[in-house]
Amino acid sequence: MDLQVNTFQLTPQYNKKENTHTHTDTVVQHDLWARTYKKYVSFMNPHVAQSHISNKPAARRSEHEKCDEPLASPLPHTAFTSSSVFSNGYAPGYAKLNRRGGAGGWSPLDSDHYQWLQVDLGSRKQVSAIATQGRYSSSDWTTQYRLLYSDTGRNWKPYHQDGNIWAFSGNSNSESSVRHELQQGIVARFLRLVPLDWSEEGRIGLRIEVYGCAYWADVINFDGQGVISYRFKVKKMKIIKDVIALRFKSSESEGVILHGEGQQGDYITLELHKAKLLLQINLGSNQYGSILGHTSVTTGSLLDDNHWHSVVIERYRRNVNFTLDRHTQHFRTNGEFDHLDLDYELSFGGMPYSGKPVGGGRKNFKGCMESINYNGDNITDLARRKKLDMSSFRNLTFSCVETHTFPVFFNATSFLQLPGRANHNAVSVGFQFRTWNSDGLLLFSNLDDGTLEVSLEDGKITVHINVSTAARHYRVDLLSGSGLNDGQWHAIRLVAKENFAMLTIDGEEASAVRSTTPLTITTGGTYHLGGYFLQTLFPPSQRSFQGCMQAILVDDQPADLHAVEKGTVGAFENVSLDMCAIIDRCMPNHCEHGGRCKQTWDSFSCTCDGTGYTGATCHTSIYEPSCEAYKHLGRSSDSYWIDPDGSGPLGPFKVNCNMTEDKVWTTVVNNLPAKTPVTGSSRERRTVLQVNYSASMDQVTAITTSAEYCEQQIAYNCRMSRLLNTPDGTPYTWWVGRGSEKHFYWGGSGPGIQKCACGIDRNCTDPKYDCNCDADAKQWREDSGLLIYKEHLPVSQVAVGDTNRPGSEAKLTVGPLRCQGDNNYWNAASFTTPSSYLHFATFQGETSADISFYFKTSAPYGVFLENLGNTDFIRLELKSPKVVSFSFDVGNGPVELSVHSASPLNDDQWHRVVAERNVKEAVLQLDQTYRASRRAPAQGHTRLELFSQLYVGAAGGQRGFLGCIRALRMNGITLDLEERAKVTPGVKPGCQGHCTSFGMYCRNGGKCVEKYNGYLCDCTDTAYDGPSCTKGTRLSGEFIATDAAFSPMALTGASRDARVLTHQLTPREVNLTREELAFSFSTSNAPAILLYVSSKTQDYLAVVLRQNGEIRAVNLGGLREPFSIDVDQRNLANGQPHSINMSRVDRSITIQLDHYPPVSYNLPDASDTKFNLVKTLFLGKVFGEFVTLAQLFLLTVVFKLTLHTQKPHHSNTTESQLSSDTCFPEEIHRCTGRTCNSERLGGVLLFATSPLHPASS
Repeated sequence: MDLQVNTFQLTPQYNKKENTHTHTDTVVQHDLWARTYKKYVSFMNPHVAQSHISNKPAARRSEHEKCDEPLASPLPHTAFTSSSVFSNGYAPGYAKLNRRGGAGGWSPLDSDHYQWLQVDLGSRKQVSAIATQGRYSSSDWTTQYRLLYSDTGRNWKPYHQDGNIWAFSGNSNSESSVRHELQQGIVARFLRLVPLDWSEEGRIGLRIEVYGCAYWADVINFDGQGVISYRFKVKKMKIIKDVIALRFKSSESEGVILHGEGQQGDYITLELHKAKLLLQINLGSNQYGSILGHTSVTTGSLLDDNHWHSVVIERYRRNVNFTLDRHTQHFRTNGEFDHLDLDYELSFGGMPYSGKPVGGGRKNFKGCMESINYNGDNITDLARRKKLDMSSFRNLTFSCVETHTFPVFFNATSFLQLPGRANHNAVSVGFQFRTWNSDGLLLFSNLDDGTLEVSLEDGKITVHINVSTAARHYRVDLLSGSGLNDGQWHAIRLVAKENFAMLTIDGEEASAVRSTTPLTITTGGTYHLGGYFLQTLFPPSQRSFQGCMQAILVDDQPADLHAVEKGTVGAFENVSLDMCAIIDRCMPNHCEHGGRCKQTWDSFSCTCDGTGYTGATCHTSIYEPSCEAYKHLGRSSDSYWIDPDGSGPLGPFKVNCNMTEDKVWTTVVNNLPAKTPVTGSSRERRTVLQVNYSASMDQVTAITTSAEYCEQQIAYNCRMSRLLNTPDGTPYTWWVGRGSEKHFYWGGSGPGIQKCACGIDRNCTDPKYDCNCDADAKQWREDSGLLIYKEHLPVSQVAVGDTNRPGSEAKLTVGPLRCQGDNNYWNAASFTTPSSYLHFATFQGETSADISFYFKTSAPYGVFLENLGNTDFIRLELKSPKVVSFSFDVGNGPVELSVHSASPLNDDQWHRVVAERNVKEAVLQLDQTYRASRRAPAQGHTRLELFSQLYVGAAGGQRGFLGCIRALRMNGITLDLEERAKVTPGVKPGCQGHCTSFGMYCRNGGKCVEKYNGYLCDCTDTAYDGPSCTKGTRLSGEFIATDAAFSPMALTGASRDARVLTHQLTPREVNLTREELAFSFSTSNAPAILLYVSSKTQDYLAVVLRQNGEIRAVNLGGLREPFSIDVDQRNLANGQPHSINMSRVDRSITIQLDHYPPVSYNLPDASDTKFNLVKTLFLGKVFGEFVTLAQLFLLTVVFKLTLHTQKPHHSNTTESQLSSDTCFPEEIHRCTGRTCNSERLGGVLLFATSPLHPASS
C-alpha cells in the first residue's frame, strides 16, 4: 500500500463569508492575525473529523500590517516538497503565487485525500497570512484545504480556530486568489497544506504565498535536572506588581516551570500538572490563620503535545490576569494582603529548594522555554550571557532538543495494521493512548485459533482472549483502570502466554491484573490498532477508536512507523501519522455559572444541576430578576430566589417579597441580632460590628441600583454612651455603607448633616444636642430612624466608640434592607414613527448571547433590534402579526428561528421574547409558551463578531417598530431605554397601557390604575383589598348623585356568585341632562350586557358587547332610529380587564376606553337632551329578559355613577320591571316569541329620551 502521508477525513462545508477564486491568476490569501511561533509550514491532505471550512474574514490588526512580507516566493525550488508530482512541469517548486513557470503550479499524481504540499521557510518565521491560487490557465484548483505546521518537519500540529481543526476555503477557479488572515497566528519553519476538496472540472492545482516576518527568540533546553536562578538585587522583595511572560513546549505532563517563595509564607509557583497549567499564589494569611491566602487556578490542557504555548501572568495587588495561548482568566487572590514577599530569588525550570508550603516531590521541567521575561528582565538573554546561576545544569544548550515520539491519530473510520511474529506461543504488546471517548477498540488480532481484543469500555481497559481448539474453548477476560478517557496519555502493557495473562496500566506493576486460566496461544502475525472492520469468528465488542496512540510495541519490538508512512511496512486507512489532533472541547469551558463540562471526541455537554441556570451552556437563569417580576406573574408574598442580572456573573439569592397594595417590597435580612450589646469601645479603639447579609454585597448592590427607593432602620440604644457628639466634631460612632465609605449621619438624617432624627425634628430630649444619646444621660435613650439614601446602602459595618467608661452601655440594631420597585423591569420606550430608533454600543456576545424584552404593539410587523458586523449580524423582528423571528450569522451562513403564535401579537398587550445563542444552540421563546431551537453545526464558526452600533427599533432600511419595548436585557445588562429616549426624536420614554396586560391580576372588580412604571390595583369600589383585590367575600358598589334632589345610596347585598346587580336609583322622579359613568369589566363571552339603566318612560341607557366582542354605544331619544356609537372595533371579550369612562352634558358625549384618548360625539339636533324619570340600574342581566345572555356573561364590574339631575319630573307611569316577554327595542334585538335574537348585539351605549315603543307596566 503506497501511502506516503498522514490522512484526515473531512466532510466539506461551504460558507459565503470568504471569497473563492474566480480566475486562475487571482490570489486567495489567508491572513493569520495572531502570531505564530513555529518554524515549518506544511500543507497536507488528511481526513479528520474535527474540521471546518474557514470562510470568515478576520479583522486586520495594525500589528500584523507590519508583519506582512511574502515569505514563500523568495525561496528556492528545493524549499518546496510534496506527496507526489503529476509530471516534471507540475513540480512543487512551481507552486508560487502569480508565477507561471513550468505547468503553472503544482499538481499531484493522484487527486485524492493523501496529497500535500510543503514549504520549508528556512528558519522559524512569524506567519500572519496565507494565500492560494489555482494552477495557471487550467481547470485545476483547490477549493478546501487544511494547514499544518511544525518546527522540525515532524510532529505536525493542525491549525485550530473556534475550537476546531480548521479547514480553509480555497479557490473556485484558476485565476483569482483568496487570502485568509489567521485568527490564531503561528510561528513555524515548516508549513504543510493538505487539499480536502478540489475542482470538479479538473484535479488538484495549487500556487501559494505565505505572509509574515522574521522571528527570533532565545531558547533554553531544560533537561529535567537544571534550574535557572534569577537573584534579586536586594535580599527581600516586596512586590506589588508582576508581569511574567514565557513560552514553553514539553512532552511531559508534569514539571515546575517557575517558583519563588518568602520566609513569611508567600509563594508563587507555575507548573505543569496532568498536562494542565497550574498557577499557585499566596500573598500571605493572617496571623490567626482564619483568612487563608492560598489561591490555585488551572488553565489549559493537553499541554504535553511538544508544541509551543505562550503564558503571561499579570498581577497588580490581588488582581491577576492569567493568559495561556490568548485565553485569559481574571481572578483575585484570597486573603487580605496585596504584596508578594519573596526572598533571594525566582527559579525557572524547577525548585532548587524544598518550598515550605508547596515543597518537594515535584518534578523539574523537561522541555524548552523561550522569551522568558520577568518584570522587564529578559531571563533567556541573561542566561545566554551567563549572568544567572545555571550551575545545576549538566549540559546547558540554547537550542531545543526535539523528542522522537511518533503519534498516530485515529478517527471513526481509521485502522493501522502492523506485522508481528506468526505462530508464536506468546503475545507481548504495549502502547500509549489518549482519548475523550469512554469506549473504543484499541487493538485486535486474529490468533491462529482465536482472537485477541484490547478495548476501552466505560473508561476501563478490557482484554478478551478467545481460543477454540478441537478439545475445548478457552476465554480469558481482564479488566483494569478507570476514567482512562480523560484525555491524558495512558500506557497499556499486555503479556499473554501459556496459562498466564497480565495487564498493566500506566506502569503500575503492583496493581497489574493477572489471570492463570488455562490458555494456549498461537499468534496470527497481524495486529490491527484503532479499528477492525472485517468479519471474524469472534468479532470485537468495539469496531473503532477516536484518539491518539504512540510508543507502539509489537512482540516487544517498537513499531517502525516511518516505514509504515513510506508504505513499506503494514497498512493504514484514514489515519494521520506523526500527529495527534486531539482537542479539549472543555477548555476553555463554555459551561457557565459553574456548569460541569463533559466531552466526547466530537462534542461536549454541560450539566447544570444545582447551578440555578439552564440551557445548553448553563447560561440562562431559571429565576426572575426581582420581586416585581414575580408579582406580575401573579405570585403572592413569599420568599423567592431572584437573579437581578440574569445571565450575568451574579448568582441567584433568596429574598423576601412583600406584595402590598401599591408597592412590592424586597427585603434582605442580616445576621446582626436586634439590640446587640456593645462594650469596651473608645474613640482610639472602636468596636467594629460587621453586618453580613443573606446575599453578597454585589448582589445587594444590584437590588439597590435598580430599586426606586430603599430604606434601612438603624437604632442606637444608649446609657452614658454618646453617638455623634457635635455636628462639627469627629463622631464617636459612624457606619460604613456600600463602597466601604464612612458616613457620619444617623437614621432620620441625611448625608452631610451630622445629626440624628431628633436633631432634624428639633425634639431631642436635651435641646443642646442633636442626638438623644449625645446628652450622655444615665437613663436609657434611643436614636433611631431610617437611612434612605440608597446609594449608601446597605450598612456593612458600624464602628462604636463610647462604651468604655464606667456605666456606659449601648445596644445596636440594624434592620433588614428594604427596597421597593424595579426600575429595570419598567424601563421602557415608545416608538412613535416607523423610522425612529435608539442606538447603543456594539453588543458583545461573541460566544454566548442572550436577549430578553417585553413588547406591545398594534402594528403588524417591525424590527425590534439589530446589530451588524462585517458579514455577521443578529436581529430580532416581528415578521407578521403572529410570527417573531430571531436571525443571525456567525460565519456559517444566515440562520433564522421563528415562533408562531396562535393569536395575533399586535393586540396592544405585553408579550415577552427571550432569545439565546451560544456555541451549542440557538433558542427563541415567546411568552413562555412557544419555543424554537436550532443546534449549532458540529464544525463551524462560533464567534459572533459585530462592529456597528446596536439599533433598537428601525435600522438599516428595515421595517421600523411601532409600539413599546420594555425591560430590554442583553447578557444580563438592562439597557436604559428611557434615558436614551429622552434625547431621541420619535421615541418617548416610558410606555402607558400596562393595565391592558397586567390588569387581569386586579381581581373582584379591582380597578387597574396606570403608573409611569407599572400599575396598581385600586380596590376602593370593591369589598376586597390586598395588592390584587382578593381579600374579601362580597361585592358592593356605590352610586353618587350630585344634586340635592338625588340622595346618595349604597348598593349592597350581592353575593360573590351574583350575575346581576340592581339598584333603585331614585327616591323620587328625576330628569337628567348630565351623567358621568365609569366602570370596568372583564369577560371572555359575547354577546353580553354590561350595563343597563331603565326609566319610567321608554328612555334608557345601555352598554353591551356585540357578538364579535366589539363594544357599541347607542343614544336613543327623540329620534326614529337609535343613535348608535361604535366605541371600539376590537374584540373586548378577551378575558382582559377593560375600563369605560363616559360623560354627557346635553348633546355632547365623551367616551374613553382603557388608556386610549377620549373621543367626543354629539347627539343629533332632533334628539331630546333629557334622560327622563331614571329608575333602575342593571349590571350583567336585565332580570328574565336575557337569561341566555346572562348565562354567557361571567362579568366582573366595578362602577361609579354620578348623576347630575335637573328639575324633578312627576309621572304617573307605574314603575315596572321588564318581564320575560319584553325585549330591548328591535334596533338592539329582534324578538321571536319569548326569545331574543342577539345577532346584532354589540357594545352599545343607549340613551332613550322619547318613547318609541310602548312600555310594559
